[in-house]
Amino acid sequence: MRSRELRAEKHQLRQSIEGLLVPSGATFLVTYKGMKVLDFGALRKALIGVGSECHVVPNRILRQAAKELGLQELADLKLTGETALVTGGPDAAKVAKTVRDFAKDKPVLGIKCGILNRKLIPAEQVKALADLPPREILLAQVLGTLLGPSRQFVTVLNAKVASIVYVLRAYADTKEKAA
Repeated sequence: MRSRELRAEKHQLRQSIEGLLVPSGATFLVTYKGMKVLDFGALRKALIGVGSECHVVPNRILRQAAKELGLQELADLKLTGETALVTGGPDAAKVAKTVRDFAKDKPVLGIKCGILNRKLIPAEQVKALADLPPREILLAQVLGTLLGPSRQFVTVLNAKVASIVYVLRAYADTKEKAA
């Protein structure tokens, strides 16, 4: 009887992990061995601030959930040690930056890897993602790049109109002097 209860709990846990992985565009796996409970709570609070959450998960059940969802790269990954799953958040770079910044103060927190758009990325790429500017700045840069040529075109057109106005003004001035 006890064996069935354990299986049911593991099955429910796997479904919970699947529920965390499915809606998340970005997921990060971190190690936290040696982190104090208060520090782990502070990490969770910081992640909530960016719309994300952190859950401790057993490696074997995480691999089973990944296999069930078709995340074969994650299912094949040989995870060791404690693993926490950081999921959610509308801005993956902001979540990665929060984890990286927290790890600067608490070196026991380490980034194992990430999953971005259902593709496994190594810890180095997660750190590179954390170095990106905020989403709003990236959008402003793209908009500036798109508007640059049209702004130059308007400037050229304005210069042509201005030169015609200058010619007409000069002509009008010469007519006034002649009269």
